[in-house]
Amino acid sequence: MLNDVRQVEDIMVNAALEAGAEVREVVFHKFSPQGVSGVVVISESHLAIHTWPELGYAAVDVFTCGDSVNPWDACKYLQEKFGADYVDASEVKRGLIEKQEERLAVNI
Repeated sequence: MLNDVRQVEDIMVNAALEAGAEVREVVFHKFSPQGVSGVVVISESHLAIHTWPELGYAAVDVFTCGDSVNPWDACKYLQEKFGADYVDASEVKRGLIEKQEERLAVNI
């Protein structure tokens, strides 16, 4: 499955939809002799994947912004559809910007 570009693409697009995202662009590539990389660009950011079928391994990023998309719904869907025995997931809060007044107060 991790070497089937169409199947990986379908799963990734459906994961984005399952999370409540609006899909904008989809680009996937099958490497020779094996492996798939791709990105699903969503209005709220992106989902990306790189697979190593020979290792039974996939690395996935689910990057979202706003409150309308639940990245954990996408992760759960991906785990189920890929039949993952093991998942190591973490949440990274990126791009958080303090209010200008708070920064000024800290700098004084």
